[in-house]
Amino acid sequence: MGWFFIFVLMKLIAYPLSVIYFLFFGLTLVIFHPIQWLCLNVFGYNAHKKSVSILNWFLMRCLNLLGTRFSFRNPYTIPTNKPLIIVTNHQSMYDIPPIIWHMRKHHPKFVSKKELGKGIPSVSFNLRHGGSALIDRKDGVQALSEIAKLGAYIENNQRSAVIFPEGTRSRNGYPKPFKPTGLKTLLKNAPSALVVPISINNSWKLLRYGKFPMGLNCHLTFDVHEPIPNEGSHDALIEKTEAVIKKGIQA
Repeated sequence: MGWFFIFVLMKLIAYPLSVIYFLFFGLTLVIFHPIQWLCLNVFGYNAHKKSVSILNWFLMRCLNLLGTRFSFRNPYTIPTNKPLIIVTNHQSMYDIPPIIWHMRKHHPKFVSKKELGKGIPSVSFNLRHGGSALIDRKDGVQALSEIAKLGAYIENNQRSAVIFPEGTRSRNGYPKPFKPTGLKTLLKNAPSALVVPISINNSWKLLRYGKFPMGLNCHLTFDVHEPIPNEGSHDALIEKTEAVIKKGIQA
């Protein structure tokens, strides 16, 4: 009975705090949209990339209004002169800002569904102009073509690609089986890349009530595992990467 009362109370408190959060979240996206445009069109790629990193720092601070905490644990020295393929489980859209901020020196680009490439201030602009791959999940040929281009891009520029091989987010924290095709395409087109597995926990709890209200007092954790060279059988490499990531998920 006591736990039920606490649950109801927390959900009631979540409504006004969620309104405040979405106001600041929306304002941040609107403010940074022209900043991104200016940085890209006047000062070029590096300025745009820095504006995106700062944008995502502010998006994390918006989540602090809900009592959200972040722990990004990376005990490894990951080289910046090699391309990376960052592979992680997917629990919500809130997985993304900490990866962009904490991995910013590696210039992370994302494999994202094409619907996100329009209509969202700041987010859509960055996906269209920042080097990410926008894929049509109903068109396998187009999707693999865009992922192949992203692989070649990070190979040639020593940057990083972030991919969520589950395809869609887990709504309860339990990981879904990996769909290996997109990841295999990245591996083929970025042969010198290091694979960097990351296990994400508790991001799904921000959406425990659905899209509104937001979940409160969530502690999101990101555990970076030892990088794996892109060598040998891609199937074996993907299987190993999936096992490492899932071992770090506490669902």
